[in-house]
Amino acid sequence: MEPVTALLLAGPEEAPDHALDGHPERPARIRAAMAGLEDLDLGDDCRLAAPREATSAELERVHTPAHLARIKALSHAGGGRADPDTFVTAASWDAACRAAGAGLAAVDGLRAGLADVAFVAVRPPGHHARPDDSMGFCLFNNVAVAAAALADAGERVVIVDWDVHHGNGTEEIFWDDPRVLYVSTHQWPLYPGTGRVTDTGGTGAPGLTVNIPVPAGATGDVLRRALDDVVAPAVATFAPTWVLVSAGFDPHRDDPLADLRLSSGDFGALAATVGQFAPARGRLAVFLEGGYDLDAVRASVAATIATFIGAPSDAEAQTTGGPGAEAVEKARLVQLCR
Repeated sequence: MEPVTALLLAGPEEAPDHALDGHPERPARIRAAMAGLEDLDLGDDCRLAAPREATSAELERVHTPAHLARIKALSHAGGGRADPDTFVTAASWDAACRAAGAGLAAVDGLRAGLADVAFVAVRPPGHHARPDDSMGFCLFNNVAVAAAALADAGERVVIVDWDVHHGNGTEEIFWDDPRVLYVSTHQWPLYPGTGRVTDTGGTGAPGLTVNIPVPAGATGDVLRRALDDVVAPAVATFAPTWVLVSAGFDPHRDDPLADLRLSSGDFGALAATVGQFAPARGRLAVFLEGGYDLDAVRASVAATIATFIGAPSDAEAQTTGGPGAEAVEKARLVQLCR
């Protein structure tokens, strides 16, 4: 990939008042991601675009008014629990609106030619947020809000989700939407218990959901093979005009919430493949999702962004030898037979 220019969007948005003592989804995650960018020493090649809040109309492309009203009321009442894992504080409504709006600002910045790649470094994350529900640390589905805006503008969007957890919210939102191809590699079994290999899309979008569940212990070579053998043919057939990445860094071997065995170098390798899916410069945006070991987030962000923009990085060696080849082959056969 030729060198390009990165766009870092939304501040970064640490959302320091959207926090709960002891919770793994914490402001330090954004500081770790930013440290990864700083390690690349991009200088003027790292450009900032001002974040903004998503409007109700933009959020309602993917969420019901009732869901938005519940989160707003809970936040304005001082906070509480959206579900057992997902907290809301008095600042969460504003934080979630800004996180969702950041992806929209990324799209606007890329369209304006400000850069060739966008990195949406915000919290709370989004890919578990369903049309009418918040869960899995997620309030609004940031990547889905951006994808829906693009789709409404006539674009064909691929979402590649390499978070260790299945993005059930994103899948549900676009299950029957022929304008969006949703791809997920994820540990199985694991929270939230969705993302079976046989789940391939609704009647209006057959084959446009691609799930590749892999077992605990899977290494980077397994996910690289998944992208090459299963995802790349599906993307080629779909012919996207935009590529969005739900970049969770919890598949890293040091992450405390899961059991995959990737290194930071593996994320660079995944980025090298996914970058080829974008049809042109300025059509690739990367959204931070999970990742809860701070050192792993820092190193993995650096490796990922460096690859996307053609910059050097000091990433860990890629990993091999873990289980999961059979799972990838099963996913390949499902795609052939659909």
